[in-house]
Amino acid sequence: MSISNDSETKIEVQPEPSVDPPAAATTGGFAGLLRRWKSKELLKISSLGLRGLALFFSLVSFIVVVTNNHGDWKEFHQYQEYRYLLAVAFLSALYTGLQVFRQAHELFTGIYLLQNLLQPKFAGLIDFVGDQVFAYLLLSSVSSAIPLTDRMRESADNIFTDSSVAAISLSFIAFMFVASSAAISAYKLSIQIYV
Repeated sequence: MSISNDSETKIEVQPEPSVDPPAAATTGGFAGLLRRWKSKELLKISSLGLRGLALFFSLVSFIVVVTNNHGDWKEFHQYQEYRYLLAVAFLSALYTGLQVFRQAHELFTGIYLLQNLLQPKFAGLIDFVGDQVFAYLLLSSVSSAIPLTDRMRESADNIFTDSSVAAISLSFIAFMFVASSAAISAYKLSIQIYV
């Protein structure tokens, strides 16, 4: 193709060679495949680590609430906010414990536990929805217990209110880890859907 202007100078423009997409994808070769494998493994390990930390903090929060009995008005079961915090911490520990077991089993054995029951896209959807639900539950239990604890601390600052603050803090930390895990499961789900 030639282009001319008023001064009669000709410029030759060569068309760019077309690149076949599979050939372009294989130019990275083994290194590209290794990078992709490492990123998938990193996602699996980071998801497992975040859920493991959420399990730990949910379990400790559950234990702190259960042991927060100091007689008279200082019994956790007399307040529905603390009972809700206890129930959510228990359910969160149960959910994250099952997820940690499943992910650790898949990571170390390579055998997917839900493979016979669900397609991979549905398993990713269950991970995403479960993380979203438990992140919401943890945050709502924390937000329901904070006002009660603040009112109690205005009148009396004692071991009961200190233990309540500790349980609330631990549940909030568990929320942060579950929410981070939800972000990873959302990314993994989007990769499964759009790839």
